[in-house]
Amino acid sequence: MSANRPVTPSTLNIKDLPWQILWDKEKCTLCGRCTAVCPVHSLELGVFRKRIIETNIEVNHSSSNAFKVYHGIRQKTDPQHSCVGCAMCTMACPNDAILPGRSDEADKLVYHNNQGGQPRRRGGRRNVPGGVLDQIKFIRISMLTDPALDAGRHEFELRTLLGRVLPPEENLKHIKENGWIPPVREIYPLIIGGMSFGALSPAMWEGLQMGVAYLNEELNMPVRMCTGEGGCPPRILRSRFLQYVILQIASGYFGWDEIIHAIPDMKVDPCAVEIKYGQGAKPGDGGLLMWYKVNKLIAAIRGVPAGVNLPSPPTHQTQYSIEEAVAKMTQSMYMAWGFRVPVYPKISASSTSLAVLNNLTRNAYAAGLAIDGEDGGTGAAYNVSMNTMGHPIASNIRDSYLNLAALGKQNEIPLFAGGGAGKTGNLAANAAALIMLGASGVQIGKYIMQAAAGCLGSESDRCNICNVGLCPKGITSQDPRLYRRLNSEDVAQRVVDVFLSFDTELKKIVAPLGRSTSLPIGMSDALGINDYHTAKRLNIKYVV
Repeated sequence: MSANRPVTPSTLNIKDLPWQILWDKEKCTLCGRCTAVCPVHSLELGVFRKRIIETNIEVNHSSSNAFKVYHGIRQKTDPQHSCVGCAMCTMACPNDAILPGRSDEADKLVYHNNQGGQPRRRGGRRNVPGGVLDQIKFIRISMLTDPALDAGRHEFELRTLLGRVLPPEENLKHIKENGWIPPVREIYPLIIGGMSFGALSPAMWEGLQMGVAYLNEELNMPVRMCTGEGGCPPRILRSRFLQYVILQIASGYFGWDEIIHAIPDMKVDPCAVEIKYGQGAKPGDGGLLMWYKVNKLIAAIRGVPAGVNLPSPPTHQTQYSIEEAVAKMTQSMYMAWGFRVPVYPKISASSTSLAVLNNLTRNAYAAGLAIDGEDGGTGAAYNVSMNTMGHPIASNIRDSYLNLAALGKQNEIPLFAGGGAGKTGNLAANAAALIMLGASGVQIGKYIMQAAAGCLGSESDRCNICNVGLCPKGITSQDPRLYRRLNSEDVAQRVVDVFLSFDTELKKIVAPLGRSTSLPIGMSDALGINDYHTAKRLNIKYVV
């Protein structure tokens, strides 16, 4: 042990870390690129002194000591600079001389992450691989249709509705009594979920907006993107692209002064307003944008000082029940846009989701319900929240749909599922399973970050440092030195590619079911699974 690394009860060595730097001295040219790109500064150039024993057998059979000094790479072992496995060093190295390797034993760093009495917060999502959605199979094939092998032959369009779809007699009643009917939007069933301007870098956010605009205006795919908590850049609020945006308002109300003041200048209405009461990654907790990411631009949009933590309360401080939420906030948002914009709540999946849904069914102002399952991602959550709290989305969305069916309102209130879709890359299959379990649409966040911008975070806890603004790809960083690594136009192109691929795959699943004119929402007889207890819980077929 060197002098600058004294042995203490809390001392860690490289073997204790989850990621270990493998460095090849022979290939390395000491260019320093790896140390320059490392987001957590886990690498440093070091000077090493090596003892060499030289023997002279031919002369007098004696030996002598010699010391050789050489330069190399040293890995830091303190928790705040431990390697996160992002492999940016490997990408930057011109000689393939360095590579992070996963430890072959349990991660001992978890016992040392509570520095200063604070438990670990991290970005990303939980580390449990797999799930029920990947086990579901589509077992019903209609022999009255042609399940063509060529996906290009499926020329129908995939659409879903966002908004309260009332029976004709109730619409007439609303017109007579209130002078309006609930607004409804026809949108694409895959929605980019709430990731705020602040949580994402300017380059990433602009790339997503460009991709969504191209899908709508050039390809006629009504894709929508939610802003997340944190407001919306003023230039979007006053442009025609606002119609492709779902504005989210959460318990912190960040950025909403700017939005409300911009209403008279809006050329078009937003697609919808989403009121966030909870998120799947940390149910019962408010949002948090850590001070690392609150630069002057973010502070100006959110109306706060720069360089401070921006926590949101766990609940909306002006409301005490879901009944009051519907009666107060939902109606006030409707009135702000002259009853032209659908307004719906977003909640975290839990055993109380049905209570929320039942209250929404009694009020025509609720345009739908978004439910975020336990595998939903976030920018900053405690490990204990991400790994031990929440409800799986599959059973929660199924319970909600069956509850609506029992009330005869399954075609009236749309349900939107989020949290875990595409977790292992099977986005279209996961989305189809959720739709057939009862969802009208699916929200994604982490998947689009991985597919469109090359997010390195994974369920094996690789990277996952979104919360501290050190994203090595520049996706979730507000540091210009990092987000300049990301090209907005490349992100936009990848967004378009992702949605076109998803469209083809979803059509390949839907068309053989004989539902080429509408989404198979709640079509659970087409689903099967080889786990008896899961099949019974979801009320789908058990197949072996």
